[in-house]
Parts: sequence; C-alpha cells; structure tokens
Amino acid sequence: MSDMRRREFVTLLGGAAAAASSVPLPRAACAQQTSGRVARIGVLLTVAKSDPEAQRRVEAFRQALQILGWSEGRNVQVDYRFGGADAGRIAAHVADLVALNPDVIVGNSTPVVTALRDATRSIPVVFVQIIDPVGGGLVESLARPGGNLTGFSDFEFGTSSKWLELLKEIAPAATEVGVLMQHGLAPNSGFLRALEDVAASVGVRLTAVRVRDPAEIEHGLDSFGRHTNGGLIVLPSPVAAVHRDTIIALAARHWLRAVYPFRYFVLNGGLLSYGVDNVDLYRRGASYVDRILRGASPADLPVQHPIKFELAVNLKTARSLGLELPPTLLSRADEVIE
Repeated sequence: MSDMRRREFVTLLGGAAAAASSVPLPRAACAQQTSGRVARIGVLLTVAKSDPEAQRRVEAFRQALQILGWSEGRNVQVDYRFGGADAGRIAAHVADLVALNPDVIVGNSTPVVTALRDATRSIPVVFVQIIDPVGGGLVESLARPGGNLTGFSDFEFGTSSKWLELLKEIAPAATEVGVLMQHGLAPNSGFLRALEDVAASVGVRLTAVRVRDPAEIEHGLDSFGRHTNGGLIVLPSPVAAVHRDTIIALAARHWLRAVYPFRYFVLNGGLLSYGVDNVDLYRRGASYVDRILRGASPADLPVQHPIKFELAVNLKTARSLGLELPPTLLSRADEVIE
C-alpha cells in the first residue's frame, strides 16, 4: 500500500470510528457492557390476549422492534399485559408493570394511559390510540409533551362527521341514528358533541346509547332498535372493541345500518368501517420506544397524528341487510370483504 493510500485508509477508519462513537448507545446496551442487563419494556393493551386483534398489534410491534435492532431474548425483554375493558384488571396490571420498573411502558386507550400517568411520573410511557391527549391532560402540548408521556393519537373529533356522512351514503333514508358510546369515557363525549353539531344539517336525530358492559349493550340496542329508518355509529372505545361481536350481532338483529371505527369490526361481520390503521400505529410506536431506549426524552418527542386511514366494507353483511351499496363507495374502499 502506497503512503498516500495508507493515509487515506487511516483517515477513513478514524472518521468511521468517530461517527460510531457519536451515536448514543441504548441504555440497555450501556448496561450490558457493565452488568449484562437487557432493556425491559412493558406493554398494556385493552384487548383480551386471545383476541386476534391483540395478536396483530403485538406482532407488528415485535417486528418493528426487530427491524430497529431489538430482539426479545437477546437484548430486550417485553412484558405483555392484557386488560380487556375491565377497570380493575387494568389497575392491577398498571401497578404490576410500574413495580417492574421497565425502561419504557407502551399503553393504548385513555383509561390505560391515564392510569399510567397517575402511577408514575418517571418511567417513560409511549401511548398509541389516544384521542385528544392535550384535552385529556396527558401532555402539555402536541409539539412539546413536557412530561414522561408521548406517542401517537388516532382520531380527531371531526372524524365523527365522516362516519355520519358514510352512514347517510349507505342509508339515505335513515332519520334516527344511535351513537354507541362508553359511559364515562371523555373522548366519546367529544365525538358526540361533534356529531350534534352536524346532525340537523343532514336530517337526523341522535340518540346516545351509553354502555359499560354486554348487558347494557344489549339493553341499549334492543331499545334503540325499535326505531324504523335507524342507523348506528359505534364510537371507538375499549368496551366496543372487547364486545364487538355482541354489537355486530345486535345490529344485524335489528337491521341497523352500522358504521364502525376500525377495520377489525368489518372482519368480524360489521357492515362498514372508517378509521385509523391500528397495526401501523404499533409499528410507529416501536420507533419511539427505540428512541427512548437510545436516550431520547419523551418530553421532547412530539405527539404524532395517524397517517393511514382505511375504509372497509362487508358485502355479505350488506346483502343480509338488503342493501345495495353505491358503486362510488365500493370504488373508494380500501378493502371489500365478499
């Protein structure tokens, strides 16, 4: 090797070493160098462990972590908990995860993340599927969360007008619209107010159906289902997600044209859905977990909005209701289930 080539090689090697040294190591990686400790992540979801939707979310999160260099059993341990829509179980899982003192906790839904906020102000929390995190007191602002929480929102209240628009498109004669909402869930009240702002302009009267469990779902929809020309909008909530089979069956029983907030309702037999791609939120959530493990502060990571929405239609359900869906709607759908 000539002197000039040797000098070029040494300079290149030195530059690469300097660049590598400037990349912050994960806290877990730093700990591994001294004590063999791996990173620890807690995950708490408001769906049952056996729910296929839970498995889709977990798998998306796990795969995204692997792409970012985190492999369970090698340099990271992930403790998964599933609370369903049970407040007592959620509280127990929150206490359990906080006691483990992980490097970061991932949580979804307002009840879970509010409980995490109240339980710890030191452990970083990455949330997904949160509506109005500023109004809910979870962060100081979207751009600068300011505390130990940050993450990814899924809906704005204005989305509710889109649900009503789609309902009128598939059932233009509908004049009575039930709004299925979880009792006491603040974001659902925000959606209802937004719906009330536009209902009169499209010629519908709203009926709030507030529920907490399957018995109240059945009672509420049986009562509302007596209306003729009825439609149904199901607001996003842990109760609706966990008991979606009951809701879908009751909507079919009462011939209700129903619009749901997520694709997985349609996969289970619901008529139509418009909403965020949930699985994508968990992939993106893994990116914030990665950044926090590498030394970033959640206070400085801005809350991000969803970037993928999807419209899904179940033609089998439409036929069972005697509906012929408009071709313009079907052409816009991201997924049409036969």
